[in-house]
Amino acid sequence: MISLRNKELRRAIILSIVTILAFILIGLLAKEKIVLLLFLQGVALLTIFITFTLGRYYLAKNLSTYLRRIRQGEPSLDIRDNEEGELSILKNEIYKVTSMLSEYNEKLLSDKKRLADHMADISHQLKTPLTSMMVMTDLLQDDNLPDVKRKEFVSKISSQLKRIEWLVSSLLTISKLDAGVIEMKPATVLSKDVIDASLEPFLINLELRDITYKVTGSNKIIRCDSYWTREAMINIIKNCIEHTPRGGHLDILVDDNPLYSEIIIQDNGSGITKKDLPYIFTRFYRGTNSSKDSVGIGLSMSKSIIQSQGGDISVESELGKGSRFHIKLYKTVV
Repeated sequence: MISLRNKELRRAIILSIVTILAFILIGLLAKEKIVLLLFLQGVALLTIFITFTLGRYYLAKNLSTYLRRIRQGEPSLDIRDNEEGELSILKNEIYKVTSMLSEYNEKLLSDKKRLADHMADISHQLKTPLTSMMVMTDLLQDDNLPDVKRKEFVSKISSQLKRIEWLVSSLLTISKLDAGVIEMKPATVLSKDVIDASLEPFLINLELRDITYKVTGSNKIIRCDSYWTREAMINIIKNCIEHTPRGGHLDILVDDNPLYSEIIIQDNGSGITKKDLPYIFTRFYRGTNSSKDSVGIGLSMSKSIIQSQGGDISVESELGKGSRFHIKLYKTVV
C-alpha cells in the first residue's frame, strides 16, 4: 500500500500529475490521438516511478526496523547484500557499524564483570588486614595490657598498614596501566643500571637468608623505560626470593640478538606446579606454593608493564628445581 506520509513521495506524485496534465493540455491544442498517447505515456512513467520509489521506501523501512531491533538489544543481524547501488552500500555500512557497536557492547559487559570481580578481590584483600587491625586496636585500649603485647600489637598494626599501602599503590598502578594513562618512555640504557636498581631493595634480605646471586651480561645496552622495567623486575625478583630456600641461588642473565634484548631471572627454589603455570600472570591468582600474605598481583603487574612497552614475559618452571622468567624487550615494537 502506498504511504503518502512520505513527504518526498507526495511531492514526486504531485509533480508527476502536474506534468501529465500539462502535456495533456498541450495535446488538446493539437490532436486527440496525441492527447491519448501523452496520457498513456504519463501513466506508464508515473507507475514506473511509484514502483521504483516504493521499493526504495520499503528498503529504508526495513533498515529502520533493523536499527530499532538493534537498539532494543537484539544481537547484530546480517543485512549485507552484494548488490550495487547506494542502498546496498548503506546497508553494508550500517551492518559494519552495528557489528562494531555489538562487539563494543560485549567488551563493556566483559569489562564490567571483570571490574566487579576485581572489586570483590580487592575488598577481600583489604578486609583481612583491616579486621585484624580493628581487633588489635580494641585490645590496645585495655589499660591492663602488658607492655610486651602492646608493642607486639603496634608492630603488627604498622606491618598491616604498610601492606595496605603497598596493595593500594599496586592496584592504582595496575588501574593506570589498564587505562593506558601511564606513558612509557623507552630509552637506551645500560642493563647493569636497571638490574642494580632492581636488586637494591633485596640486598639485606638476600644476605640474611644467605641467598647468593650472580649477574651475567650486565654490560649490554637495552632499550626500555628504566623506571617501569625496574618495577617489573622487582616483582619478579621478590617472587623468586620468596620461593627460594635459605642458602639458595639467584641468576640474572642479559642476552641480546638483532630482534630483542632478553633479561632472564632464574632461581633454584620450589618451582611452580604444572596446574598453576598457565595462570601465574593472572591477576589475583594465588598458586599452590604461594605464601599466606600473597595477593597475586605482583607478577600480573610485571606483565602489564612489560607488555605496555611492546615487550613480552614468560616463565618456565620445574617443581622442586626452580623457575626461569624471560623478559623480552623488542628493539622495534611488534
